[in-house]
Amino acid sequence: MPESPVYRSRQTTDCYSVDMSRGYFITFEGLDGSGKTTQLRRLATRLESEGHKVVTLRQPGGTALGDRIRSILLDSRSEAVLGEIAPLAEMALMFADRAQAIQEMILPALADGAIVLCDRYTDSSEAYQGAGRQLGSERILAMHRAVCDDLQPDLTLLLLPSLDASLRRARRRNQRSVQQKGTDEDRFEREDDAFYRRIYEAYEAIALRETQRVVALREDASIDQIERQIREIVSLRIPASVI
Repeated sequence: MPESPVYRSRQTTDCYSVDMSRGYFITFEGLDGSGKTTQLRRLATRLESEGHKVVTLRQPGGTALGDRIRSILLDSRSEAVLGEIAPLAEMALMFADRAQAIQEMILPALADGAIVLCDRYTDSSEAYQGAGRQLGSERILAMHRAVCDDLQPDLTLLLLPSLDASLRRARRRNQRSVQQKGTDEDRFEREDDAFYRRIYEAYEAIALRETQRVVALREDASIDQIERQIREIVSLRIPASVI
């Protein structure tokens, strides 16, 4: 397998200096119900209105293979057909989706100079499978190095409103989806509060460890307030000549 280029921010004394000919890679992280998907869409709309090339995707999903994997991993009816999905199998499927997205979408977009906005990435696997499923961070990070060629985002926006608020929103949203679209992606939402407490604490630990990459937004603020904060963060992290 040929070596893939690794796109990283290059830190200078005062800020991140980014070669935009290689694009810019932003991931959105947080619990379901944290508002990350809404904020990704709003940022994409703003950047596109300013004339930037923007590529958006979600994980799992975003490719033909990824959408098939998503239907297995998130649909609560999967285990009625397939049986219980083992934690290691869940992790492997997540990374199969990620590897496909990197090769099919992320690397080509970055090579084309686009701003890539991705709804979840390896931090989600570290939080959900590493902590939630108790597989451990080291196993997840080793898998990332092996399968993803250690491709790292330039910036990760981590939305961390209170755990209770996130869970309430996620469960309400899934009920609406079932009623309106007939889709049911609540396989994870059915887990108990201890599962989500481990995930929440793992995200906190990632933010403390990855201080140069991860910016955590912890307030239970309005959608518009969070959007303004994200605009400020992105404007500071991407050079003025780009934004």
